Amino acid sequence: MARFRLVAEKSELWAEARSSLHPVRVHTAGLSGVVEAELGSGQPTLGMPTHVELEARRLRSGNRLLDAEMERRLDTRSHPTIRAELTGVASGSSPGTLRLTGALTFHGITCTLEVEVTVREESPTVLIVEGGRPIDIRDFGLQPPSLLLFRVDPRVQVQARLVAIREP
Repeated sequence: MARFRLVAEKSELWAEARSSLHPVRVHTAGLSGVVEAELGSGQPTLGMPTHVELEARRLRSGNRLLDAEMERRLDTRSHPTIRAELTGVASGSSPGTLRLTGALTFHGITCTLEVEVTVREESPTVLIVEGGRPIDIRDFGLQPPSLLLFRVDPRVQVQARLVAIREP
């Protein structure tokens, strides 16, 4: 297995929730972590210990009122880091995909989740991992924001694109 380090400025996360008025979208770069990968046998595969982290305060929608409410609900001082740790890897539902099992710690609560991803070797030193899935924030002890007539659905679609460079 080769060890790859995430390139924070190129590793991104997108999240979108429906609301009673308009979609709420969050986008951020700044993910950090390590990816263990087996390359050279056709389809790259991932291994342990692979983990990804993001500072919770980086989650921003661009709406100051909503961002303040989100930061308050996430309690970023008490729970500053969102962390995903890979615990299992299996073949995905289509060629070129993997089904990952992992532990996601968000807002101080850890849940086991599965996600289907594509993994590709962009060059001998660059690995790209992309995937996403819906997450219900109530599973992490959070209630969705609501302000007057504005209500946000608790199910959030999360997508990530990880760019990692091989360590020497």
